[in-house]
Amino acid sequence: MQIFWDDRQRQHAPSGEFFNGAMHKAVEAPARVAAMLDAGIGQPEPPTDQGLSPILQVHDSQYVQFLKVAHADWLAAGRSGDAFPYTFPLVGRRSRQWNRIDATIGNYSFDTSTPIGPGTWQAAYWSAQTAIAAVDAVLSGEPVSFGLCRPPGHHAGRDYCGGYCYLNNAAIAVERAIAAGRKRVAVLDVDYHHGNGTQDIFAGREDVFFASIHADPGTDYPFYWGHADENERNILNLPLARGTEWSAYEPALTEAIDWIGQEAPELLIVCYGADTHEADPISYFQLTTRDYAEMARRIALLRLPTVILMEGGYAVEALGANVAEFLSGF
Repeated sequence: MQIFWDDRQRQHAPSGEFFNGAMHKAVEAPARVAAMLDAGIGQPEPPTDQGLSPILQVHDSQYVQFLKVAHADWLAAGRSGDAFPYTFPLVGRRSRQWNRIDATIGNYSFDTSTPIGPGTWQAAYWSAQTAIAAVDAVLSGEPVSFGLCRPPGHHAGRDYCGGYCYLNNAAIAVERAIAAGRKRVAVLDVDYHHGNGTQDIFAGREDVFFASIHADPGTDYPFYWGHADENERNILNLPLARGTEWSAYEPALTEAIDWIGQEAPELLIVCYGADTHEADPISYFQLTTRDYAEMARRIALLRLPTVILMEGGYAVEALGANVAEFLSGF
């Protein structure tokens, strides 16, 4: 299994995140990286820089330009530290040039827990390049690859950030595969939280199939996406209750795998989040470390060329073991 990682992904180092009315220590922090790299998962390779073109196949060019300059604009406005939004367009967004970074960052964000710091763009860019390298390896004949993507990506939409995500790595990988000639691609998202950005990007497509097993958005972030009544021809949402253990998770996984198999994709993208673990500080499933190998074995039975991309997972002391266990299942 080829593994990809670029050390510039450490440059995103949020000073904190704002939720529930207060500032908190950022859980999506560089410490996650050391936990994974020190777990004996293999020797990662650096990705080759493929430029902005694959990113712009997914993301709006004005949004990408915003990510590049947001923190500089924040400092130019006389601010310090990370850039945070505080106002959001409730009814609809307007496409225009704003005179204040406050308006711009609110226009391209959907929460207050996804700050933009001096290294955010560089880290997000190389996270996307890591995903591109992972999919390119599989397109070249590797049966399975792992992109250690950080920051994660599945909450980012075509022109918005949120949920610690800035560029949608999975969507970029999908479009890379389709550009290379793959006619049908499936995404299986097994992060604790719904991959709302991926769903938004691909809803209604006939060549991309998105299945997500996640916490019920009636009780958990991102709240406004991921309900079962959003299911359509190419979307399968399987929300589960807080406290879900493997015995209840397994049937949902079976349903998602069967659904993907019926669509006969040529390639599978797995968005793996270890925040389904029982020790995760912001999530509420009860999967154990040993459950991840079985989860992966079940997915591997699809016998599809598979790209695994890292999403969440914030129990740092358990994270390395959880990732290693999942990869061992392939």
